[in-house]
Amino acid sequence: MKKIYHLGTCTTCQAIIQETGIDKMGFELQDIKTQPLTAAQLDEMKAKTGSYESLFSRRAMKYKEMGLKDKSLGENDYRQLILQEYTFLKRPVVFVNDQIFVGSEKKTVAALKSALR
Repeated sequence: MKKIYHLGTCTTCQAIIQETGIDKMGFELQDIKTQPLTAAQLDEMKAKTGSYESLFSRRAMKYKEMGLKDKSLGENDYRQLILQEYTFLKRPVVFVNDQIFVGSEKKTVAALKSALR
């Protein structure tokens, strides 16, 4: 599978797409704001990463707004929050065949570039 879950208005996502050339490689692009993530898609991501927490973004503005910083969250909580609010998904999430790359850290983007070669 060649797919990227991203946010169309996110400049970081746009930069990674442009930098890697994913948009020209036949990848399916899914803007999670206009095409919400399904439970099955999220479960597939979790199966590859091992946890919902690894897919959860603590940078989302709503994380602080909702007071989640002060709560003890479990795997079911992370799953529900990501499904309720697209901004809680760490972005971008890229599937390259049987590999998954989550987030925008430099080492993740470097690994993604290496996998695309």
